[in-house]
Amino acid sequence: MKIFVAKLAFKTTAADLRTYFEQFGQVDECKVIMDRETGRSKCYGFVEMPNENEAYKAIVETDDMPFQGNVLQVKKSRPK
Repeated sequence: MKIFVAKLAFKTTAADLRTYFEQFGQVDECKVIMDRETGRSKCYGFVEMPNENEAYKAIVETDDMPFQGNVLQVKKSRPK
């Protein structure tokens, strides 16, 4: 399942996201979206977890929780 994570800190990396979400289960991929012009984080990203139960648990337990100084917004990603 692909998870949308918003309100990340500017300093948050994909490795930080992976470490944070791995406490809930296996993580296949993490990505922090970067601005093409500035190279700076857009403060949101995606986490992919293969196990849906673990992914739902991660969403419930991380949504509206503090992470690196910001309160995250976490939900199931919608298709493009």
